[in-house]
Formats: sequence, structure tokens, C-alpha cells
Amino acid sequence: MELDYLDFDHNDNGDGSASWDAMANLLPARLSAALLEVERVLGWAHAEFGNAGEWCDWDYDLQCQQDGAEDLSATFDCESQALRCTLPAMDGERCTLTLTLRGTPSFGEALQKRFSIG
Repeated sequence: MELDYLDFDHNDNGDGSASWDAMANLLPARLSAALLEVERVLGWAHAEFGNAGEWCDWDYDLQCQQDGAEDLSATFDCESQALRCTLPAMDGERCTLTLTLRGTPSFGEALQKRFSIG
């Protein structure tokens, strides 16, 4: 699956795990499309590797903000496989969406294969 908004950078953490960081800075009208990609990635990870957490195969950090406004409170609900986020002001400033994934080597290999991440 190709990703249009999320462009991941890979980092080895030195302890056998790795992390992938993606950031998108976009107009409020484009935020829903970028959030849909996040939902797909997190839904896949949850379905393939179970719950996220510090002692699990994978974990994540998700942040979403609109410049000049409060945090948009983006959260992923594992049970419904849905991402929830406060809607931005459509006439407001740009939104910044960041997603960091951390995982084991097997998680990383599957992530790279599934989403064509280099």
C-alpha cells in the first residue's frame, strides 16, 4: 500500500529495535486524508502484532496540532480500529501530524513490506 502523506524516516535504536518517524504539515482540508493513512497503518499494526505498548512488539506516539491552536487530541481506538481527532478550524492555520512507530525487527520488516517504506 502506497502512502501519500506519511513519509517515514528509519532509525536503529541500538538495542535491536528501530523507530520510524513521519511528519506531515498540511492545510486543514487535507488533514482527514492524512489521518486516514495513520488509521490504516495503526489498524494494520494492531491486527498483525496485537496491542501496542512498551513491552510489546510495537508501540507508537501520535500527535496532531493546528498552528496557533490547541492540540487536536488524535487517538487510536484499538477496539474499533478507528482514529479520533478533534476537527481543525478549516479557516485556520496549517496542521502538523506526527507519527512515531517503534518495534522489533520482525515488526519493522513487516511494516516496510506492507507500506513500501524504504
